[in-house]
Amino acid sequence: MEKIYSDVMISMSEFKKNPAAVLRDAKSRPVAVLNHNKAAFYMIEPALFEALLEELDDQELNRKVLSRMSERSKAIEVDIDDI
Repeated sequence: MEKIYSDVMISMSEFKKNPAAVLRDAKSRPVAVLNHNKAAFYMIEPALFEALLEELDDQELNRKVLSRMSERSKAIEVDIDDI
């Protein structure tokens, strides 16, 4: 069985009846919309979506930092006053 990453779930047919009510009733929690008992999509509020994107950006930045730190031998020393 497929894992569902939400404690709030609703069928696709119920969701289509009144999406705004589903969002309201979820009280800011993610909602898994199911089609044949499998998650078809997740509905989340904009603030949570933005937080997820920021976390992904932070993870990407962390990967870049770690990658560049492994190339420190190629670094060129500069004086901050010369910039």
